[in-house]
Formats: sequence, structure tokens, C-alpha cells
Amino acid sequence: MVRLLEKRQRTGSVLTIFAIASFSLHILVLFLFILQGLNIRQLSLRKPPNFVQLIDGKPVGDIDDLAREPEAIRRFISKTMISMLSWSGTLPPQTIEEVANPKPDLGILITTPQGSSQKISTSSWIASFALSEDFRKGFLSTVAEMTPPEVFSENPSQVMTSQLVIKRVYPPKQIAPGKWQVGMVANLIQKNQVGGAKLITPFNKEFLVRAVDYFGNPQADNGTDLQKAIYSVRADKLEVYEIRNLCLLDNYNNLNEDKFKQCTTGQTSDNFIKQ
Repeated sequence: MVRLLEKRQRTGSVLTIFAIASFSLHILVLFLFILQGLNIRQLSLRKPPNFVQLIDGKPVGDIDDLAREPEAIRRFISKTMISMLSWSGTLPPQTIEEVANPKPDLGILITTPQGSSQKISTSSWIASFALSEDFRKGFLSTVAEMTPPEVFSENPSQVMTSQLVIKRVYPPKQIAPGKWQVGMVANLIQKNQVGGAKLITPFNKEFLVRAVDYFGNPQADNGTDLQKAIYSVRADKLEVYEIRNLCLLDNYNNLNEDKFKQCTTGQTSDNFIKQ
């Protein structure tokens, strides 16, 4: 009888130890799951790394999130403004067939400060995503006022085109971490397709640019051409958040860096104030 009781006690002790060990193991596994979940969440919230940008904009290495190559900033300004202010009345070709026979640009309606609706080109609308959100609406209204209705005319004798001809883009001047000031000297040339009459308007502006984060298109394979174009605009990881008049002391053909530095800045054109 005594041996039987001792055997039962030993069996009970083994079961108790096994239960405690199993419970401890479950607690450990639960803790590991929680830790792994927190790590996954941190990875999902982590900003994508920025890279050094060469002259052609290609990344070569991980660096400071706010660093940008000066030449990449100049290229960003040139590309953005050419797309914004060059209007042909046709859509950019997407296929070889469209190169010879481009599709007409029907334009996109924008509400102006006066409350009227005017069209801007599709390329202008896409390029506007390179602007900060609080500045984009006001600038689009200004572009709508600048865009002649004849750009979208179906009558060949009335069609007008516009082209931004850039004379010079100054080297970016850093004004704060991740922020730069860039001057540009250019002409906006509007031309009648039939008569060849031209209207040349100086477009000398100072751009305030800043570094921004970029998240790739989550549906790159299924996205529309328009969605892909918008994501490609944001891929430069830069945005324009203000445009001012560029003060010039002499004709742009004779400009030098000293004249640009001495010129009084800070006078913001009423046409480009944030909305």
C-alpha cells in the first residue's frame, strides 16, 4: 500500500512538472509571437531609404533622407516646368502608332479664382503632382488662366501651341535641411500653328523645393497609364512648395552668380501664392 501511494505521488509530481513546463513554453511562444508582430509593424512603418542621385537621377547608395544631388534638383525643375507649360493639343504618345497619329488632348477642367472653369492640358495636370498639395491648387488655377482655349480647338486654323524654352537654371542654394532655392530664366513661347505668329512671355522664376518621401505604386502591374505617370512624377522625391518672381539685374545672356546673389528676393508673385 505504501509503495502504491509513493508511486501515485511520483506520477502526480511528474504530471505537475510537465504541466508547468508546457504552460511556460506556451507563454514563451506567445511572447515571441508578440515580439515578431511588433518587428513586422516597425518594418511596415519604416520610411523607404533615399539614395544618392547622380546626374541622371539613378540611385547608387543609401544616405541621409534629406540629401539630394544638385544636378538632380535642376533636372527636376526643368522637367516639371517644361511638362507644366508646354502644350501641343495632343496627348503624349503611348505606342508607336500614336507617334505618327497622336490622340487629341481633350483637356481637364480647372476652376479659376474667379469661379469660372477653364481647361489645362493633361500633361500639365500630371506634372502638377510635383507640387506640394497646399500649393498645387492655386498654381493649377494660374496655369488654366494662362492656357489659350485654342490649344484644344478642333479647327486646325485656330490651334495654338506653347513651349517653355529654358535659358538657364541656377545651381540650387540650400536654405534649410532638405530645402533649396533654385532660380530659372526662361521664355514661354505661344505659337499659332497656321499663321506662325508668336507671343513670347518671359518666365523668370525662383522655386522653393524640398525633399519628400516616396512610396511606390502598390499596383504597378495593374495601374492605368495615368496612374503610372503620376507615380513617376513623385519618384524624384522632390516637390515644389512655392514659386516667386526672379529678380534680374541684367539681361539673362550676361548673368553671373554675383548679380543673382545681390538681387532682392522674397517678392512673391500674387499669381503663385499658396491657396
